[in-house]
Amino acid sequence: MIERKNVYCVIMAGGIGSRFWPLSRNNRPKQFLDILGTGQSLIQQTFARMTRICPAENILVVTSSIYKDQVREHLPQISDSQILLEPMRRNTAPCIAFANYKIKQKNPNAVVIVAPSDHLIMNEDEFVQVIDSGVTFANEHDALLTLGIKPDRPETGYGYIQACKKSESGIKNLYKVKTFTEKPNHELAKVFFESGEFFWNSGIFIWSLKSIISSFEAHLPEVNNLFAEASKSFGSETEGSTIETVYSECRNISIDYGVMEKANNVFVICSDFGWSDLGTWGSLYAHSKKDLAGNCVAGNNVLTYNLKNTLVNVPKDKLVVLHGLEDFIVVESDNILLVCKKDDEQEIKKFVNDVLVEKGERYT
Repeated sequence: MIERKNVYCVIMAGGIGSRFWPLSRNNRPKQFLDILGTGQSLIQQTFARMTRICPAENILVVTSSIYKDQVREHLPQISDSQILLEPMRRNTAPCIAFANYKIKQKNPNAVVIVAPSDHLIMNEDEFVQVIDSGVTFANEHDALLTLGIKPDRPETGYGYIQACKKSESGIKNLYKVKTFTEKPNHELAKVFFESGEFFWNSGIFIWSLKSIISSFEAHLPEVNNLFAEASKSFGSETEGSTIETVYSECRNISIDYGVMEKANNVFVICSDFGWSDLGTWGSLYAHSKKDLAGNCVAGNNVLTYNLKNTLVNVPKDKLVVLHGLEDFIVVESDNILLVCKKDDEQEIKKFVNDVLVEKGERYT
């Protein structure tokens, strides 16, 4: 049984959440928002969840340097040494490599959980049980674990993991990974869903520090070497400038593409604890309470007439009158109004890019 002091968690909190525009913006991305109306931001919920698994002082938050103050505001209980600042976005592999060498200085025998800061977990007790079983397995085996989520629909917004049919090591629902697949079209998603072999890729990982560093050495040696060398400056006055140089030289690559798809010791724990990446307004709609007409309305002064299956998110003091909409998204934030069909919400990323080009950064 692994000692609790040897379990660490890395919370990845550098994303923008552009598909949640206009509520999620460059200067205030969705991890710092109380999107669910719980009184806690998503990063606060994630941190609290992880303290059930490891000591609070073993939790590291990797974020963009521009979000340092927001992390401190939302998580005042952590020290500056627990906040790892990225000078520029380089995707998840460099983020994890950075955290690897920070943890190695503290505890080379650590088992590490890596989790996004902005996901929804409905059944936290089940989540903790799954993580605990994964931590035990990772401590005893040279293995890279990811959590796969049992799909309840043919979703095109998630990547998929294909699991081998034979269970491994007697742990419930733990299988060797056969393949990783990028976000499919609807027809392929339907095939995946009906096969029973494919699971949504949650982006949550568990591994021993030794296993993940070994995998970086094998599959992303240039990234690993940059951070291994940079670690000599950790804790010194030159750390910030060294990390700046490392990130300017580091390639932009995801942990899935750089390591997980290439390694042969990758396993998946197939889980069902009420997960959503809350990546889109549609995913928020799916997990929100609705009225009898299927509407999800956030706002104190909203009048609706013949409104069906529509998500509305507007400022509390804004008077909004809506008539005759069905299957729409209506969102207002900071003088930006978005009205979009739910079926077309994948276009929001394009809208944001167009706004950036035509109207400037102040609106993104």
